Amino acid sequence: MAGHSKWANIKHRKERQDARRGKHWSKCSRAIIAAARAGGPDPEMNLTLRYAIDEARYANMPKDNIERAIKKGAGAGTGENYESARYEGYGPAGVAILVDTLTDNRTRTVNELRSIFNKGGGNLGGAGCVAYMFDTLGQILVNADDADEDTIMDAAIDAGAQDVAPPEPADGDEGVWTITTGPTEFQTVKDALENAGIPIAQAQIAMVPKNTITLSRQDARKLINLVETLEDNEDAQKVYTNADFDHDLS
Repeated sequence: MAGHSKWANIKHRKERQDARRGKHWSKCSRAIIAAARAGGPDPEMNLTLRYAIDEARYANMPKDNIERAIKKGAGAGTGENYESARYEGYGPAGVAILVDTLTDNRTRTVNELRSIFNKGGGNLGGAGCVAYMFDTLGQILVNADDADEDTIMDAAIDAGAQDVAPPEPADGDEGVWTITTGPTEFQTVKDALENAGIPIAQAQIAMVPKNTITLSRQDARKLINLVETLEDNEDAQKVYTNADFDHDLS
């Protein structure tokens, strides 16, 4: 998981920048609206909504914004009507890429994503072309300067975590611990970390690669540019790859 930890560190730094610009809040709001519309406004009865609210909290989204998104989603027949869609493709050096979206217009979304892939040195593929290369797992990130190694390891492993990968410091940023869990253990491990007083930077059910591809510096930079452009698309919620890096790209 070492390479995936490096990728998690790079993505987390960008997401913190996006949060400062409000971009991540917009995606969190869309996820809350879609979850509340599909499963109701009570997070105790709607697990997808609970996860969406938690992600918004980790992004420091104001409580009023969260509540407004829930109400908007619960207003049946009014406002936006988003549906989830997953797109698959390849990036530089044959890297597998998954893009999870929430969209109100699939035709627009697929056309925009195809253009981004083509311009970024990749290509959009058919359903199932790369999904088999990933496992659905829980992924929890903890900022390295928020807790010491023993505290994180003890809380995570005792609660049933599968893996705890160390941070990758860069440019004065201490990086994040990447804690991987099975889907059913995700909430238990997350609760255990919070009960131990460990602040969580990010937590989600993610698509984690079974194996990774190590990229050259040139291909890695091309991939990062492609992924960032995909993430900047308003319909894209999550972007996953099976890329690995054996060098510092900071």
